[in-house]
Amino acid sequence: MTYATVMVSLALDQPNDARLQVAGELAERFESAIVGIGAAQFPPPLYFTDGAEAQGVIDQGRASVERRLAKLEAQFRAATRNRGGHVEWRSATDFPARFILAQARCADIIVSGGQSPVFSDAFALASPKDLVMQAGRPLLVVPDKVNWLDLRSVLVAWKDTPEARRALADALPMLRKAGDVAVVEIPEGNDDRSAAMVRVRDVTAWLARHGITATARVCEPARNQSTGDQLGIVADDVGAGLIVAGAYGHSRFSELILGGVTEYLVTQSARCVLLSH
Repeated sequence: MTYATVMVSLALDQPNDARLQVAGELAERFESAIVGIGAAQFPPPLYFTDGAEAQGVIDQGRASVERRLAKLEAQFRAATRNRGGHVEWRSATDFPARFILAQARCADIIVSGGQSPVFSDAFALASPKDLVMQAGRPLLVVPDKVNWLDLRSVLVAWKDTPEARRALADALPMLRKAGDVAVVEIPEGNDDRSAAMVRVRDVTAWLARHGITATARVCEPARNQSTGDQLGIVADDVGAGLIVAGAYGHSRFSELILGGVTEYLVTQSARCVLLSH
């Protein structure tokens, strides 16, 4: 398995330099094609009008969106100017999430920026929380503060769920290029630590059969810390430049309301995160 096509999602009025840099590095490491993608929709005016005036407002709004998308394309073209492989740009006046999800069929992996707000402007921004749930492709979330794809140490946040298994399989190409790989499970509540160790050792044995050496670790649960906070501490401890995790092992609604590991991973700003659902 490899990443033959890397798709990078650019956003209006958002920093795009970090995700462009990481997407470019990813494409170079795997000698893959790179597809830039951008979309936005003109939001309806907040006041009532009709006739020629209404059409004028709509035409102006659409023209503004098209100009801003053209600037995104120029930014993408400048960032990929010196690449020798296949480079392609796709854009549309459409809801960003809808357009990107449709185009995801041509990609092996999607690179997106991180996002802090729980609720975002669906007319201008494709939330990584929506993309990972519906794309059917792994999503590499790149915080704005990250300026390179650091694979010297990778942390696999293990939870015995289908989402975590998909994420691990999706991450194999990166894990083969990683320096150190740690598979870590953080037990919840009264989970049996010995059973957790059996699980992570099974995972490291599976990775070994794919030519990847990894260490197994089970953390002591901390009563006064969320699982996300504990995961951040472990990531700092192993010097992880990338975290691999399944997205929304619990219901998405409960994570939105109560908080959860996926919410933490999408909004943290220290390192890249590969998520699959």
